Amino acid sequence: MLARVGVFIFWLIHFLPFRIIVAIGNGLGQLAYFVAAERRQVGLINLRLCFPEMGSAAHERLLREHFKMFCRGLIERSILWWSSAERISGLIRVEGIEHFEAIKDQPSILLTPHFVGMDAGGQWVAQHTDTVCMYANQKNMYLTELLLKKRARFRNQHLYSRFQGLRPILKGMRAGMPFIYPPDQDQGIKDGAFIPFFGVPAATMTSVPRIAQMTGAKIVPSITRVLPGGAGYVLTFYPAWDNYPSGDDIADTRRMNEFIEQRVLEMPEQYFWLHKRFKTRPEGEAGFYPE
Repeated sequence: MLARVGVFIFWLIHFLPFRIIVAIGNGLGQLAYFVAAERRQVGLINLRLCFPEMGSAAHERLLREHFKMFCRGLIERSILWWSSAERISGLIRVEGIEHFEAIKDQPSILLTPHFVGMDAGGQWVAQHTDTVCMYANQKNMYLTELLLKKRARFRNQHLYSRFQGLRPILKGMRAGMPFIYPPDQDQGIKDGAFIPFFGVPAATMTSVPRIAQMTGAKIVPSITRVLPGGAGYVLTFYPAWDNYPSGDDIADTRRMNEFIEQRVLEMPEQYFWLHKRFKTRPEGEAGFYPE
């Protein structure tokens, strides 16, 4: 019942002017910084690991800004989930659209790291082509079903649970649908390797070069920047990577992490610092996060 009441309030928010929604997100972010103590601690640990040259005060200022951006990303989903395609498109400026057009109707991976605006960019893509992507179940089944419904509200989107494996993803890619793939969270080391991320060994899936090898897919990074105030978003498509895959999965995955690092440095407040990115450690190495 509580989840349904929350969703109803969330639905009401999408009727508001965008600038007011932005203000609500910023306000919630300021509150969340103080209330979400565990996530605040995770964020500070991540920032200390990735930016050791910064002082504690700079880490805290950056994390405060991140909380505001993170909550903006959450609250602005009300627009993405219930507003018209025209309203959504009107909020998004697209750069590098020629790189997106070049890979339509052929196997491709839209590399979409975890920046707070990623869902806005995803909805733009969903308005312009059919895609395949993976999802993780939420603890609440009602929220899982709602999330799937809203992500698939435009055109013919194919969403598969991680438990279904890669087979349906590969099938969709070979049929010409881009695979929207966020590759930068810790999912253990079973199908990955420890690859440096800002100099810290991070459990990273090596699936991007392997999928590219299996399907002949082009890799086109897709990054969405949240603009200040009520200015909306900028979705940037980057040129498809040359010589990828190279045949060396570790080198290719390192190249991916280095690309993400460069984008993080451009807008550090918008990267998802609240995830335990370095939870999995090499054997014998102590963990960074409190249990």
